[in-house]
Amino acid sequence: MPTAVLVEFIDQHRDRFGVEPICEVLAAAGIKIAPSTYYAAKSRPPSALAVRDAGLVAAIRQVHKDILGVYGARKVHAELNRGGIDVARCTVERLMRAEGLQGIRRDKTRKTTRTEGAETPRPADLVERRFVAEAPNRLWVADLTYIRAHSGWVYAAFVIDVFSRLVVGWQVSTSLRTDLALDALDMGLWARQRAGHDVTGLIHHSDRGVQYRAVRYTERLAEADAVASVGSRGDSYDNAMAEAFNSLFKAELIRNPATRPTTGWKSIGDVEIALAEYIDWFNHRRLHGQIGHIPPAEFEANHYSEIPVLTEAGST
Repeated sequence: MPTAVLVEFIDQHRDRFGVEPICEVLAAAGIKIAPSTYYAAKSRPPSALAVRDAGLVAAIRQVHKDILGVYGARKVHAELNRGGIDVARCTVERLMRAEGLQGIRRDKTRKTTRTEGAETPRPADLVERRFVAEAPNRLWVADLTYIRAHSGWVYAAFVIDVFSRLVVGWQVSTSLRTDLALDALDMGLWARQRAGHDVTGLIHHSDRGVQYRAVRYTERLAEADAVASVGSRGDSYDNAMAEAFNSLFKAELIRNPATRPTTGWKSIGDVEIALAEYIDWFNHRRLHGQIGHIPPAEFEANHYSEIPVLTEAGST
């Protein structure tokens, strides 16, 4: 057994039993460490590795606290590197394991899809489970989820840009009526148009829920020159990216002990305020593994910065 482990064990129990008696018990059990070895180890200056580890542990704990405990070792490693701390991922994994730190685990979410009473025929599936886009505003995905509050169920709608994973629109309500999904869509369209982005030809993909097949919803898409797409096979894989976000949202905000009120979510007002803060963090600060471990807003900014700017003469 490594001396460092034995020294730590003696440290934990010396005040109660004394160093020499502990060494005698250990020796009787076949684990030999002399009291002089223990005292020599305690007086020895810490190694360069121990000093380095202590500094890294402090940085890891700070990152883990700042991101509300949602990151595992992979993203903590990326966050440290972004902050100028050059450290190997295996080192981060080792230290987090030793400190008992881990990321949030996602659970399976309950579906809120209702297909009865759809007002329009089901549009074609233009995505066919290929959730890729070459630029912003080419493909959006939308979905609904639920939150249990003391006052009753609260429902949330999200619209996400597939290119950057940016949440472009969201809304909460105590009802699953069309207005919930439509308000989230309107937020996304308004934000993009306000920024001067062209959404013509945008594909809007969703599941078969009646909210997305309501006349008012399809009319709003048509007004924006967007095209509706609905999953053809009727299972979770048809809208996998939107459902993955729902799972993240539930784990990182709704069930996370660092963000969830100690008395639970009381009402739609509590959820709405917390959700607004979460979406801002998700879009602007949370690292996303599928886009190079940078935030969605930064990924979009990088995309637009690489597009050549036309001069007044029309040249590049």
